[in-house]
Amino acid sequence: MTVSSPEWSTRTFGNEDRLPRVPLPTLEDSGRRFLEWCAPLLTPEELAETEAAVAAFLSGPGPELQARLEEYDRSPGVRSWLDTFWPYRYLGRRDRIALNANFFFLFQESPLGQVERAAELTASAVDYKLRLDEELVPPVVLRGAPQSMVQHKFLFSATRIPGEVLDTARTQYPSPERHIVVFHRNVPFRMDVIDGDGRPYTPSQLAEGLQAILKDDHGTDVAAAHLTTKARAEWAASRAALLEAGNGAALETIETALFCLCLDDFTPSSTLEAGDQLLYGENRWYDKAVSLVVFGDGSAGINVEHCELDGTTILGFTDALLSGSRLPRETASGVPGFEPVEFTLTDALVEDARAAGAAYRAYADATATQTVSFGFGANRAKELGMSPDAFAQMAYQLAHRRAKGLTGATYESIATRQFQNGRTEAMRVVTPEVVRFADVMTSDASAEEKREAFRAAAAKHVARAKECQAGDAPEQHLWELQLIGKRRGDTETPALYTSPGWLKMRDDYLSTSSAPSVNIQYFGFGSTSPQCIGVAYVLLPDRWNIYLSTPKHVAAEMYRFAGELERAVTELQELLATG
Repeated sequence: MTVSSPEWSTRTFGNEDRLPRVPLPTLEDSGRRFLEWCAPLLTPEELAETEAAVAAFLSGPGPELQARLEEYDRSPGVRSWLDTFWPYRYLGRRDRIALNANFFFLFQESPLGQVERAAELTASAVDYKLRLDEELVPPVVLRGAPQSMVQHKFLFSATRIPGEVLDTARTQYPSPERHIVVFHRNVPFRMDVIDGDGRPYTPSQLAEGLQAILKDDHGTDVAAAHLTTKARAEWAASRAALLEAGNGAALETIETALFCLCLDDFTPSSTLEAGDQLLYGENRWYDKAVSLVVFGDGSAGINVEHCELDGTTILGFTDALLSGSRLPRETASGVPGFEPVEFTLTDALVEDARAAGAAYRAYADATATQTVSFGFGANRAKELGMSPDAFAQMAYQLAHRRAKGLTGATYESIATRQFQNGRTEAMRVVTPEVVRFADVMTSDASAEEKREAFRAAAAKHVARAKECQAGDAPEQHLWELQLIGKRRGDTETPALYTSPGWLKMRDDYLSTSSAPSVNIQYFGFGSTSPQCIGVAYVLLPDRWNIYLSTPKHVAAEMYRFAGELERAVTELQELLATG
C-alpha cells in the first residue's frame, strides 16, 4: 500500500527513517547485467575473456565478498550497503579535486552589481541555513515519493580535509558557526553573517561589510588557497607543514566557515568564460563544500566539492537562493565584523604555494571547453513522442559516432534519492540498440528504418534508466565487492577487474549528467579520462544548454562533436516530425 502524501512529514529530515533501503543486488544479477552492459563495447574475443572472468568470480571469491556485503548491510546503524562505498569512491581519489571532481552551476543573470548580488546571495544562504537548522526546508517529494534530504546536513561548515591515503569530510550539523570566509584577490577574510544572538544580518548590512573588505584588501600572488589545487597526498603534506608553521587558527576559521564567498576581480566576456572561471578559477578554497562566486559585473555561480553533495541537492539549494524569498526574522544591528585570515608562510611554504598555483594554471590551460545551446527543449521532445533525456542521449551518441567514428563507453548519472542515504547510480548508456541506432543513422538506410532504430534505442534507454533508478545496476555493486577485498588485504585482484569488459565499460568517452533548473544557465565539470568529453546539460521545457570539457590535446574532437551535435539535433527532430 502506498502512503498518501499528506501522511509524509513536512520536516526536512522527518521521512528519512521511513524511506526504503537501497536494494542489494544478487551476485548473479550483477554478473548477468554487467555482461549485458559491457558486451556492445567488446569484440567477440574480449567478450569471451570477460565472460570467463565473471564465471570465475561467481564460482570463486564473489560469494564470500557478497556475504560480507550482506552482513554489512544488516549491521546496526547502516542505512545502505553503499554507506562505505561513497567515502572510498570520493575521498579515496588521489588526484586533484579542483577541475577534476568539483562541479559548478552558472546562475541566471541579475541586474545587481557585484557587492549587492553577493550580499543577496549570502543573506539567502544564511536564511537557508537557519531554516535547515529548524527543519523548515520542506522535504523534496518526486512523483509522490519523498527523497532523502540527508545531504543537506553537509552544506554548511563542511570541508574536505586532505589525507595521505584517504581524505576525510569535516562537517557539523547544525553548525554553531556564525561566520563565512570571503576571498578577494586570494586573500581570505572572516566575516560574521549572524550576530551573537543568532540574528542574521540584512543584505544592506552585508553589503556594507563586503564594501569594507574590498577597500581593505591588497591581494597576494602567493596564497595558501593555491595548495588546495594539489593532488590530495601532496596537499596533505602541505597542510601538515601549514599546521607546523602555526596556521592552525587560520585553517580552523576556513574549515568551520559556513561557506566561502569568492569576489572575483574579473568580468566574464561570455557565459563560456564565466563557466570556465567557475570550474577552475583562482581565488578559491577548493576543499570547501560550497563556494559562492560573484564576478565583477554581478554575474554569479557556485563551485561545489562533490564528496558529500550531489547535483540534485545543490539544485534545491540554488533554487532557494535565487527565489529571493526569505523567512521574516529579527535581524542583527550594526555592520558585520570582519578581519583578514592571516597565514604565516615559511620560505618553503611560499615556494610550495607558488609552485602549486603555477602547476594548476598549466593544468587548467590544458583543458578545452565549449558551450552549445539549443532553442529545443523537453516540451518539443515530448510533442515528438520521445523521452527528453533519451532524445538528448541519442543526439550525443550520433554526434560522437560522426565526430570520432566509434561508439565509446558513456556514463550517465541517475539520482536514487528515494532510498535511505540515496545518492546516484552509474548508468552506462551504450546498448546494442544504441550501437544499431548509430550504425543505421550513419548509413543510407531509409527514414523509416532510421526512425525505427531511434525509437528502439530510446525505449531501451528509458528502460535501463528505470532499472538504475530502482537500484538494479551492476557497476557500483561489483566495485564495492572489489573494495571489500582490498580493505581486508586481499593480494590477488580477481580477473573480473582486469577484464576487457570492466576496463572498457568504465573508460569514458562521454561522461554525462543533467541539472534541470530554470535558475541556472550552465552546469559543468571536467572530463574523466584522456579521451573523454564531459557533457553537463541543462535540459528545460524550452531550452537545452550544454557545457563541454575535454583535455586540450583532443580539443579538435570536442569541437567536431559540438558541430555534429547541432546537426544531430536538427536531423533527429525532423526524423520524428515526419514519421
